[in-house]
This record gives sequence, C-alpha cells and structure tokens, in this order.
Amino acid sequence: MRGDADHPANRGKLCTKGMTLGDTVMPSTSLSQPHRLLHPTVHGTPLSWSEALTYVANQFQAIIAEHGREAIAFYVSGQLLIEDYYVANKLMKGFIGSSHIDTNSRLCMSSSVAGHQRAFGEDVVPGCYDDIEEADLVVLVGSNLAWCHPILYQRLRAAKAERNTHVVVIDPRRTATCELADQHLALRSGTDVALFNGLLAYLHQHGLTDTSYLHAHTEGFTDTLASTAPEADIDAVAAVTGLTPDVISAFYQHFAHTPRTVTVYSQGVNQSSAGSDKVNSIINVHLATGRIGQPGSGPFSVTGQPNAMGGREVGGLATMLAAHMCFDNEKHLSLIRDFWQTDTLATQPGLKAIDMFDAIESGDIKAIWIMATNPAASLPDSNRIQRILDACPLVVVSDCMADTDTLRHADVALPAQGWSEKSGTVTNSERCLSRQRRLLRRPAKGNLTGGSSVKSANAWALRTPLIIATKPRSSTNTLP
Repeated sequence: MRGDADHPANRGKLCTKGMTLGDTVMPSTSLSQPHRLLHPTVHGTPLSWSEALTYVANQFQAIIAEHGREAIAFYVSGQLLIEDYYVANKLMKGFIGSSHIDTNSRLCMSSSVAGHQRAFGEDVVPGCYDDIEEADLVVLVGSNLAWCHPILYQRLRAAKAERNTHVVVIDPRRTATCELADQHLALRSGTDVALFNGLLAYLHQHGLTDTSYLHAHTEGFTDTLASTAPEADIDAVAAVTGLTPDVISAFYQHFAHTPRTVTVYSQGVNQSSAGSDKVNSIINVHLATGRIGQPGSGPFSVTGQPNAMGGREVGGLATMLAAHMCFDNEKHLSLIRDFWQTDTLATQPGLKAIDMFDAIESGDIKAIWIMATNPAASLPDSNRIQRILDACPLVVVSDCMADTDTLRHADVALPAQGWSEKSGTVTNSERCLSRQRRLLRRPAKGNLTGGSSVKSANAWALRTPLIIATKPRSSTNTLP
C-alpha cells in the first residue's frame, strides 16, 4: 500500500493503519452470505438475499403494526460512506418514519456539532489542515495528535521545524504529543471550560479583544463575558484547574499576543458530559479576538473516524434531518417531505446512541439494525450492552466480517462491503470530499453485497415507495 502524493489531505503519507490496510483483505474471514443466527454462536441458517430481506422487512412491519414506528432503530457508523449514510437516513426518517437513527460518531464528535450550531448557527468547520502549517501558535486540547492523527502530527512537526511554531498541549495526561510541545498544561480532568473562560476574561480585562469584529459579526458577548465571572482572575482559574498561576499566565499571554493561532481539539474535549460547553469556550476566545476565517487562525475540531463529517452532512444523527436541515424548521420539513416524496417523514428528533440502547433495555425499541460498527465491544459497559442486545426481539447486523462481538448477539447477519470492495465518498475533518474506488469484488453468494443496494432492497421488501440509486454517482446526485 502507498499513499496518493497528489491528495491534499495526506500528500502521499500513510500512518500504520493505512500501510497495513492490505492485510485486512482476507476473504476467509469475510461474511459472504446472509444468515439467521442462533445464539450464542454466530453459526446459523444460510439464507438467500431475498429470504433475508423479506424476513427482516416482515419483522419490521409486524413490529410497527403492533408497537409503532418508534419501536425501530438504526445504529450506524462513521465507517459508512456518504452514500450509505444518506440512504440509511432516508429509509429511516423518510419512510419508516422514525428518527431513531444515530451513529457511533455520536460519542466522538457530536459535541462539536452542538458547539458549532450554537456559535455559528449551523454545523460548519471554520478551519483546515493548511491553517496548522501557517499558524505561529498551535494549541492542542484533548488531542493526542501523534497517535490519533499521525499524518497531521507530521505536518505540524515539519511546520515547527521550518517556522518555529509554538506548540501548547492541554491534556491531563502526558502523551506522545507532548514531545513536540513548548508548554504542557496538565490541568485537572474536566476543567477546560474554566481555563478558556479565564482566557476570555483575561483578554477582555487587558483590552485584547477585537471590538470591531465583535460588533460587526457576533452577538451575546456581554452575557458570555458575565458567565465567566467565576474565572475572572488567574488565581481562581488556578484553584479550579490545578495549574500554577505562572503557567496559566504564560499561556494566556502567548495566546493574547499571537494573532495567527489555531486551537485543535479532539476526543478529550468531545467525549465529556460538558463537551459542547468545552467546544464553545474554545470558539469564544477565537470569536472574541477575530481569529477565525483567516489563514493560520481558528478553532479546529479533528474527528475520529474517516467519515464522521460526511455522516453529519447527510443527517446521520438522530437530532437532524439531512443536509444540515433541522426538525424545528417547518420549511426544512416541507422541503425534505417534497423532495423525498413521502408522507411518513419523521418530524421530531430521535433517541441518541446511548439513549437508544436504554430504550431497548426498557422495551420501547423492539428492533435495531446495526451497520458497520461493533457496539457490543465499543460502547461503554459492554457487558450491559451485550445483555441488552440479547433481550432485543430483533437484532440485524450488517458487517463485512464473519465473527464480531455484536454478531454473536444478532438474529440476522447481512454481508457488507469492506473498504476495498465499494465505491463512494467520504468527508474528512476539514470538509475535503474524497472519492474511493472499488479495488476488489467480494466473493459473495448473491448479487447484493451491502451498502446502498441492501437498504434499497430492504425498502422494496417493506413496500415503501423509495427510489434510491444503486450507483454512488447517481446516489449523490439525489442529495437535497
């Protein structure tokens, strides 16, 4: 495997995962035919695609008839292509009529979605990878860039060597990324909001905000500033964060006097009960100084999966419709309803990822279709999740592998295409759209191997009037 030197995101460089992707192409471990499964093993009865989809559709219809549309849920993944995400979302919200479709990306970047919406009015990312190379100060918050985004880390390391970029790492842990840092702020876990609220207060007290930008492009600054009162002096911030006043002062001064500043944040910010507040506290200091939308400056969320951003764009979250449209906007509902030609459009947000599994446990959700993710291993309290799946009347799993933790708790297994077997698009953290082309054909039994085509066929089996392209190009042409 080698990288594409012409691609703007990685410029031909590959991390360990990229270099060893070829080792994952192993037909002997692939799921090649639909199965009805028998617990507790994954060995069961082979089915044709027609039999499998008819069975799933009949079960869905029976559950809807007895318990309503809200008894069905989809749990999807940042590993899906944009086309897969779009079709799954359209099938669930547009034609099954429930909003209970959420993603494993909920646990890695939905805090940024909420933060962006509060700050900018919509989920937009105001930075790009090039900004990191053009900045004079890069602040890494809750991001072990060296391990989690190694190609981006290499770009930062090269920029530091070339232009002496000042690097600050804010993380309770001392990670490999700290080797590049000029300053490491090992604050107490969960105190990021206090640190950045204190920075906002510091900037205001020293007359270092961009008042022209604030007046022209923002609102609510006075109220936001008032909310920082508990962190209005450095000693108060020190008491909360566990950092010394000298360390905090040095960071504040460097930020205040470096116009070209990029703040990169990742899972240490997002995976928190106060994740959205952390995101907004970071965005606030950039808005207050006008350091946004300019080369080498801005807040920048880096996502954790290859298509977490793409899923957001097409509505693969329970809290949004599609194409960044919202449930609480009647014009958006009308547009989607007309475009999809449906009279069963969901009109209220659905259950988020963890809430969805809670609802299975309580008996409110009777069927779940899990796609390209392994929640029995990856969700918190995995033993509980496994018990919940065992108790669910119908668990359908789409996966490319023949044996996963989640498949051991499934009733129906549907083969899906792996990365080398499907064509489509993904969107990365900086919203760069990349097309991937199929390299191999899966030696499947039957002519449906996953992705959009499976969801299209299931829609047919449900007798919904769903028209979905089965080729990636025409599928993306249908996006509203």
